[in-house]
Amino acid sequence: MKFINIVGNTASGKTTFSRQLAQTLKLTRIEMDDLFWLDNWQETPDDEFVLKLQHKMDTAKEGWVLDGNYSRTWALKLIKLDTMIWLDYSFSLNFYRSVKRAISRAISQEALWKSSNNRESFRRSFLSQESIILWMIKHHAKNRKKYLNMMQNPAYQHIQFVRLTSPKQAAEFLKQVGAM
Repeated sequence: MKFINIVGNTASGKTTFSRQLAQTLKLTRIEMDDLFWLDNWQETPDDEFVLKLQHKMDTAKEGWVLDGNYSRTWALKLIKLDTMIWLDYSFSLNFYRSVKRAISRAISQEALWKSSNNRESFRRSFLSQESIILWMIKHHAKNRKKYLNMMQNPAYQHIQFVRLTSPKQAAEFLKQVGAM
C-alpha cells in the first residue's frame, strides 16, 4: 500500500481519512479538489488539471494518498495505483453530513482549499444548481454502482480494493494500518 486513492461520495470523510492515512503511512497527501478548483469556483481545464496532478504525483516518490474521485484522472492514477479505499457510507449518513457541513461552512466562511478563494454560501449550498448537496443526491447511487463494477472488473484486479461501509470500519482500518 504505497499509491492509494481514497474515493467516496460527498461528505463521506475522504479528506479527513486521507489526511490520517497519509500521516500514518508517512506518504504525501494530494487533495485533488485543491488542484481542480480555481478562484471564484472556476474549474481547471482537464489538461491543466491532469498536469498539476501528474506533477504532484511525480514529486511524491515515496508514495501518495490521493483524496478525491475525479474520473477524468483515472488513466493517470491507474499507472501506479495499488490500493483504492472506498468510503461507501449510506445515503442517509452522506446526506446528513452534506447538510451539516454546508451549514457549518456557510456560517464560518472558511476558505475550502489553499489554492483558491472559494467559500460556501447558503445560496450556493442550498439554492443553486451547483449545490454540493444536490450533487450528492444525484450521484450517490451512480458512484456506488461505478465502484462496485470496478471492484468486479478483471481489468482492475491488480488494485487492492478496500470497501469501508461505516465510520467505525474506517476508524478500525486506520488503527490496523497504524499497528503494522
